[in-house]
Amino acid sequence: MRFCNYCIIDGELRPMMDSLQTEDSCPLCGSRRARIYDTDEPGGLVGIAETFERLIEIYTPQSLLPPDFPSDERRLLVSELTDRWHIFNPQLSSTHVYNIIRTVCEDKYRSMPSLFDAPVGIAELNDRAYLEHHSLLRSHSWDDFVNSVKRHNRFHTHHIALDLLKRYCSFIRKVYKKGTVFYRGRISGEEGFPPGQMSAPPTELVTAGRANSAGIRCLYLASDVETTIHELRAGIFDYVSIGRFELTEDIVVVDLKDIDHISPFIDGLDPVEHAINKEHLKRINMEIGRALRRSDSPLDYIPTQYIADFIKSITHDGKPEYAGIEYNSTLNKNGLNLAIFYPELFECRAVEVVHINELKYTIESY
Repeated sequence: MRFCNYCIIDGELRPMMDSLQTEDSCPLCGSRRARIYDTDEPGGLVGIAETFERLIEIYTPQSLLPPDFPSDERRLLVSELTDRWHIFNPQLSSTHVYNIIRTVCEDKYRSMPSLFDAPVGIAELNDRAYLEHHSLLRSHSWDDFVNSVKRHNRFHTHHIALDLLKRYCSFIRKVYKKGTVFYRGRISGEEGFPPGQMSAPPTELVTAGRANSAGIRCLYLASDVETTIHELRAGIFDYVSIGRFELTEDIVVVDLKDIDHISPFIDGLDPVEHAINKEHLKRINMEIGRALRRSDSPLDYIPTQYIADFIKSITHDGKPEYAGIEYNSTLNKNGLNLAIFYPELFECRAVEVVHINELKYTIESY
C-alpha cells in the first residue's frame, strides 16, 4: 500500500509524512513529487501504527454499545477519521481511507475487524457522569449555556468548564509578527477619515460587539479589503474609508478557526475528552463568526462576549497571554477577522477611500 504526505492533512501526522525520503507520484491523490510511504517496505514510519491505534481504541463496536446509545453517533470508522478528526485529504475516497487505515493497522484489524468494518461509537458520549467532568459544557447544551448567560447569571455561569476552554486555547495559539498588515473600514464621506480616526472608538462611544461589551474597546480588523467591506455591510453608493493597520509588536492570538480541527494526536491530549467536545468547539467557532441581523438583539452577543472576555483574562507570568481572537468571516468565505483586545497594538498607517458602485445579492427561499 502506497500513499503520500498530501494524503494526510492532520497537523501532527503531516510532519512525520513530510520526513519520508522516497519521492514519487502518489497513486491515491495524484500528487506529484510527493513523499511516499510504502507499507510493504521494512522500516517505514516508526510508530505510525501505534499512533493510529491509540485513537481507534477509543471506539467501541456497535455490537458492544448499550441499546440506548444514540443512533446518530454510530458511524463507520472511516467517517470518523475523515469527518470528525479531519485526518485525511478530503479528495480521497472512503475506499482509499479504509485501505490506508486497514493496512497501517493490520494487527489491530486481525484482532478486531468489527472496528473497521461495522459502525462504531464512543461510549462516553452517552455517559452522563463522564460528561459532567469532561465536557466543555458539562452535561448541558449550547442553548443551555446561552440561556444561562443571557437570562440568569451573566458573569459566573457554571454551564461551561473554563479550565477546559483554557486548555483548548493553548492548542490553537497563532503568532503574528511585528509589521503584519490588517484592515478596518468606516463608512464615510467622499473626503474620508484621517488615520487618527480609524482605530477603535473611544470608551464612551464603544457599543457591544461579538467580542466586547459596551464600553470596552476592541479593535475589529479583517485580512483584506474585500472582507473589510463585506463585514461593514456597506450599501450601494457608500464611500468607505479603508485603514491599513500595521502590527507594532509580535503577538499571540487564539485562532478559533481551528478550534474544531485540533489534532487528536497532540501529546497530553485525551482523545476521548476531545471527541466529546468536538461539536462544542465547532459551535464556538460558528457563533463567534456569525453575522447578526439588524433585527437581532445586543443580547445575542453575550455568549461570545463571555468566551472572549475569558480568553482575554488568561495570563502568563502576570501578563496577558493572548492579544485577541481570530475567526472566520461568514460574510466573505475567503476572509478572516481579528478581534484585538488592545487596540494600541495596531497603528493605522494609511487610509484609502473607496466608492461602492455595485452590489450583488443571493437569495434563499424558506
